[in-house]
Amino acid sequence: MSALFGLTFLTLGKGRSCFLRFKFSTILNTMRRLGVHTSIAGGLHLSLERAKTLGCNTVQIFSHNPRGWSVKAISEEDVAVFKSLRKMLDISPVYIHTSYLINMASRDSILRKKSIDMLVMEMNRADEIAADYVVLHTGSASGDDESFSRKRAIDTLNEVADMGRWKAGLLIENTAGERGDISSTIMDLSDITAGTKGSLISGICIDTCHAFAAGYNIRDDEGINRISNEIKKYMGFDKVKLIHLNDSKGNIDSGIDRHEHIGLGKIGSEGLRQFINFSPFKDIPLILETPKKRENDDRRNLRIVRRMLSSLF
Repeated sequence: MSALFGLTFLTLGKGRSCFLRFKFSTILNTMRRLGVHTSIAGGLHLSLERAKTLGCNTVQIFSHNPRGWSVKAISEEDVAVFKSLRKMLDISPVYIHTSYLINMASRDSILRKKSIDMLVMEMNRADEIAADYVVLHTGSASGDDESFSRKRAIDTLNEVADMGRWKAGLLIENTAGERGDISSTIMDLSDITAGTKGSLISGICIDTCHAFAAGYNIRDDEGINRISNEIKKYMGFDKVKLIHLNDSKGNIDSGIDRHEHIGLGKIGSEGLRQFINFSPFKDIPLILETPKKRENDDRRNLRIVRRMLSSLF
């Protein structure tokens, strides 16, 4: 028995062999970038090892504890190890998800200043480790008018744009339509990206759970075409740099941001399969942010997605 390029063969003699098994993860890695959000516990580089163990070729991480304002500097040694290992494992793109504490739309001047400083720090750290993108939830209206708060978030992002230039690109993620959300529709995202000057914002991240919860019925062709047409009309498909692939615990237009395992939520396997294989989205990297209750959860969700991508679902 021998293995070559992910294919397993049984030698029959006289140079003959028969095909026994097809490893989807190996072949699909050359076709589509697929990964999960992995932990940095024990060191940034361990997130890459965890991703590769799962057969992933892209990854999303936090660069620090996302629930605290205090951030420890990354050592030169940690940076060097991360960069070297990433190259060796061929993991790309690398996405950093920003802190949950950031609210660019806050009317509180102290929180707004802390949010600016935190985002600048996230961009700096992304460049330190040569990450490709930083993913941001812009924040919430905090009781104010949503359109006014969106304008305030744009003004805040423009302050950040004036504070530096980064190799990493900033991606604005759609939100679930909860009360106070300022970025739950494609038009909202377009307003934010168009209103922010310079090259700070590279594009957007589409989260399937959030889109569904905000009213995009991506379970069927009509809903997928709706979001696709809005992207085409308001910004162009070249601006979509990442898909967060998650099923939804909440119903369509519920405004509930609760991720579910692939195929076990209200969107369902068929809707998600159609979405990720829809022509304008078929080459966009996928990152799963599905629940991690059991050790095997990521493997199971990835296995289902690989079947979706192989058209053998």
